Amino acid sequence: MATVVAILTSMVVANATQTITTPNAAFISYSLAPHASSAAITPATNRSVLVMGCCTTNGDLGVGQVSLLHIPSTAIDWVGLDSWNGGTTTTTTAGSTGTAGAHIVWIDGVHSVDITVASADTIHVLNRSNVSTLAGNLTLVW
Repeated sequence: MATVVAILTSMVVANATQTITTPNAAFISYSLAPHASSAAITPATNRSVLVMGCCTTNGDLGVGQVSLLHIPSTAIDWVGLDSWNGGTTTTTTAGSTGTAGAHIVWIDGVHSVDITVASADTIHVLNRSNVSTLAGNLTLVW
């Protein structure tokens, strides 16, 4: 009986092996004039990427986040939470496209700063404001 328990325990331990790795991260600051966009950002491919963004400009503070999957030469997939803009409900965001210009997530308080699809392989930050230069940052973790 003790032999059977030892064999079963060894099998369970062997199957429970886990590899823990240190995550990678990228930090990107932006300061964009009205209707300007950042340079293209290429997320890591074929793995989940947490994209957190914020606007740090007084009067338009906000934060949004998405979990994103970059499928090379095909699409960007995402699901997450838009920045709160004074309403009573939280706005979720989700999609999958390689079409440039598609909205991914709002990251400011009045929904002027938008992370959008730049191509099937890239994203960028877009300032949709007509009058204000807006600043903040993105953090990508994978």
